[in-house]
Amino acid sequence: QVQLVESGGGLVQAGGSLRLSCLVSGPTFSRYSMGWFRQAPGKEREFISVISWDAGSTYYANSVKGRFTISRDNAKNTVYLQMNSLKPEDTDVYYCAAAGVSWVRLPTTPGQYDYWGRGTQVTVAS
Repeated sequence: QVQLVESGGGLVQAGGSLRLSCLVSGPTFSRYSMGWFRQAPGKEREFISVISWDAGSTYYANSVKGRFTISRDNAKNTVYLQMNSLKPEDTDVYYCAAAGVSWVRLPTTPGQYDYWGRGTQVTVAS
């Protein structure tokens, strides 16, 4: 069974930084594309970023491009999201997700992912 556990969320002032981590249990972490999403109450889950199984490819939503960086350490079964220059509109619950299917393009929609964490709250104060 694959389990994902996010950590690193918290309260930060606008312009500050946070690094989220997602620890994945299971022996096949290195086979998954890993994504980060966020969601506010009453809104749809929003794609943020994705990284390929070998870290050779990444993709970002326009809203975070240039501010957020996704990375992974397959030896540690962990994917990271470094968030810089945070804005109040970045306040959300952040989720990591694993896609076990080998998509032609990096997956960017929630339905393309097989496993999800429970989320970690990020609050950016103005």
